[in-house]
Amino acid sequence: MRYMCLIYTDETLEARMSQEEMNAHIGEYVALTQELGKSGKYLGGDPLQPTKTAATVRVCEGKTSVTDGPYVETKEAMGGYFMIEAPDMNEAIQIAARIPGARHGAVEVRPVLDF
Repeated sequence: MRYMCLIYTDETLEARMSQEEMNAHIGEYVALTQELGKSGKYLGGDPLQPTKTAATVRVCEGKTSVTDGPYVETKEAMGGYFMIEAPDMNEAIQIAARIPGARHGAVEVRPVLDF
């Protein structure tokens, strides 16, 4: 079964990291991605640009409205995602706990609905 791991972290975290800390942080993501890829559990994922680059789109009664920024103002914002393959939610949670962002924020794990 496929699971989407939505990574929520404090966007200011990376700005506060030294270059050495940032390199180590990125290295953790690369290592986990490679390990999960070799086992066939990594299906995809990407970091996202900061929320200041976002737009929220709504359509109400046929009229499109666009608002700059994310849907809600929060301390933590979705910074990226991993799409993984796991036999069940328990293993998906175990994988999500290894995502570096889980130590600095939260990772929401949701099964992907197959049509």
